[in-house]
Amino acid sequence: MTRLGESVARASSLLSADLSADSTVAELLTETGARRYLDLTDLPAKEQAELIASRTVEVLPGVDQLAERIEERRAAGKGLHIKLGIDPTATDVHLGHAVPLIILSRFQRLGHDVTLIIGDFTAKIGDPSGRTAERPPLTDEDIAANLASYRDQVRPFFDFEKVSFRQNSEWLAPYTFPELLGLLSQVPVSQLLQREDFRNRLAAGSGLTMTELLYPIAQGLDSVALECDVELGGADQLLNLQMGRKLMELRGQRPQLVVTMPLIEGTDGTGAKMSKSKGNYVGLSAPADDVFGKIMSVPDRLMEPYLKAWTEWTDEEIAVVLARVADKTLHPMDLKKVLAGEVVTALYGLEAAMAARAGFVAQFSKKSFADVSTLPVVDLTEHGTETVATVLTKVLEFTPSASAARRLAKQNALRLVVEAPDGQQTLVLAEAEAIRPLGEVLAEKLAEVPGTAYLKAGRKLAQLEGR
Repeated sequence: MTRLGESVARASSLLSADLSADSTVAELLTETGARRYLDLTDLPAKEQAELIASRTVEVLPGVDQLAERIEERRAAGKGLHIKLGIDPTATDVHLGHAVPLIILSRFQRLGHDVTLIIGDFTAKIGDPSGRTAERPPLTDEDIAANLASYRDQVRPFFDFEKVSFRQNSEWLAPYTFPELLGLLSQVPVSQLLQREDFRNRLAAGSGLTMTELLYPIAQGLDSVALECDVELGGADQLLNLQMGRKLMELRGQRPQLVVTMPLIEGTDGTGAKMSKSKGNYVGLSAPADDVFGKIMSVPDRLMEPYLKAWTEWTDEEIAVVLARVADKTLHPMDLKKVLAGEVVTALYGLEAAMAARAGFVAQFSKKSFADVSTLPVVDLTEHGTETVATVLTKVLEFTPSASAARRLAKQNALRLVVEAPDGQQTLVLAEAEAIRPLGEVLAEKLAEVPGTAYLKAGRKLAQLEGR
């Protein structure tokens, strides 16, 4: 039996046990968390390929070809050469960004070599994938700051000590104009314009610059420079990755295999991709309690893709717990607590995960908010003239922006709660009320309602004093 098989065997009884019990959950998180460091080199080539493919959208030209190349490299005493390009375009990293790194970590533990391409050259163009407008270029200082932040935040999911780092300015900056023209003469414009986002922007009359049009060429030249076996990227990067295959063929190289990763849906359940601008993300630098609570707020239907994206569980293990939810032997809330615990364990360790779990239960399983001793407090004498959205964003830091606060209101997730000895009264705030002064809204809504008032945004809660 392989090392992974032994771990699955140990976890199987726990997955069928009482997952509402802290002791069971702690034991399970210890077992599955250890898999993030498990040596997987004993897996046969076919099982290696299937393990990777189980967490991808697509493997091109196919899973069998991936297994064949693994076997070929293994026979030569080598591992595959895997490439992932990173354009350091922001300082804030969320769980969506961690998905390809988790798969790269698996490749490392399967015995393969990973190169991270720091797109210091292409970041100055800006990857247009999935965008509706041109992305502003970055300076060298922006790129250096963003890269440092990226590495620090993603480190819990990936061993940066076991990778090679290359900057694509090494081979792109010296590239001459005659060389570029010679290459472009072999690439049909129709291939570049296959991209749906390009077609949509042109149809809408929006601008499309030549630098954006050439971005796939620049990314493909990364593959030519490194002669990789496999390149990873998001599903929205497929045409860029295929360009790498084409350019390698034009240079007489063996084309790389392409592995595309799913785009992770945001926590609000609207179907939109996880994004800071939409406020539907889980930040990797957020405190453990916030990470745990944000995951607990997601719709139940996201548990399966989230378990696949962020844990080391096998498909069979995920099927077991989802079947238990379906036959009502496992409450969805209990499974969600395990999922939240998995993520917090990866970021901060088991002790922090169990503490966040206990804190969540203490806060949201109480019949009275007055029983919770750690709630933030908003003094209305100081902040009553500020809008509800401003209080949520700048005072409490419950939301990343005023627009995110308004989105909560649209989803009926922004509320006032009043507790009195005879019970609770909850009032839903409309989007228009999110941009009005908090004190004014309270005076209008709760003028005749006695008791302690709370402001609730999703699952986050703050006490209001001074009304």
